[in-house]
Amino acid sequence: MVKFTILAGGYTSYIASYMFNSETNNLTYLNQYITGGNPSWIISHPTNKSILYATNENVPAGALQSFTVGPEGALTLVDTAYSGGSGPPYCGGLSTGQVAIVNYGSGTARVIPTTTDPLHFSINDSTIVTFPVPTTGTQGVSEPHMAYQYGEELLIPDKGDDKIWRLGQNGSPGNFSVHGQIAQPIGSGPRHIQIYENQLYTIHELASTLTLQDFPAYPNFSTPLLSNVSTVPYYQPAGSSFAAAEVLIPLPTAEFPTPYIYTSNRNIGVQDPRGDTIAIFEKVDNRLVLRNQVYTGLDQIRGMMHGQQAGEGGDAYIVAAGFAGTAGVKVYKRTEGGANLEEVAVNTELPTRTSFVWLKQ
Repeated sequence: MVKFTILAGGYTSYIASYMFNSETNNLTYLNQYITGGNPSWIISHPTNKSILYATNENVPAGALQSFTVGPEGALTLVDTAYSGGSGPPYCGGLSTGQVAIVNYGSGTARVIPTTTDPLHFSINDSTIVTFPVPTTGTQGVSEPHMAYQYGEELLIPDKGDDKIWRLGQNGSPGNFSVHGQIAQPIGSGPRHIQIYENQLYTIHELASTLTLQDFPAYPNFSTPLLSNVSTVPYYQPAGSSFAAAEVLIPLPTAEFPTPYIYTSNRNIGVQDPRGDTIAIFEKVDNRLVLRNQVYTGLDQIRGMMHGQQAGEGGDAYIVAAGFAGTAGVKVYKRTEGGANLEEVAVNTELPTRTSFVWLKQ
């Protein structure tokens, strides 16, 4: 029997904890831990699962917080730092010990060093990167939405400027600047990315598309799109309006040898009675092929996460929730080698959640 702790962030003033029992398929609400306002994105330290980082997606001044993680996901707040802007939707620990955070509301980003341990921030040693106001596209403002480390670079998708910014460190920790960009289709709104086998997968919020391209070697401006497909289900209720949100690529394992791509659709208009879908794709000869649209009963799936981050046994599961509605948190089991999903557990004690971290108990 394998039990997992699942931590869940959201637009509240707490992070919730759940226990998922994979033998009985029970998802149990455990507790909630007070944070700053709106910890909409949470993420584990890249190598130390007893450390958690969270955004406070507040306006006008966002924040980054660090926590220790105890048994059953018990959280203790350690430090809080100014994010360098407004409305941060994403943070992530880097292999260098620094923590990156992006500010959607102010078009800025910051990489904050830590001090003697990964829990304490050295805010005075960090510069704020301000992205330019776009002259093309549809948004008219810079809207950075993610920070993704790849090698020595930090990649930041900008939904408002249809670019993925390439940042590098200039000397001391915390001192980063833009040294390149990867162009994306005008008006597409790149939101989140994944890189697998040196190929770039981008989920575009405004176009609700998933694109594939070879990752351009620095300082190349971009590479041609190899595939560009819609994530939206075939049936669309009148008045529906889609905004794709998340892309996941669990690494292959013996049980799941194919690296399927999972994307979340958010219908922010008139809801389908079956809820929003998780679209499952496979890369075949550099083409993205839709394998399934799994209806979830969830309303606006902003965040989801695969259980592979918890280690052995977790690779069979994905957790998801809606930003709106009352459907709660759901756990899905990957079936047909990962080409399909089966709902195995649900907990509705909290109606909505927006981000997740898996831990093995």
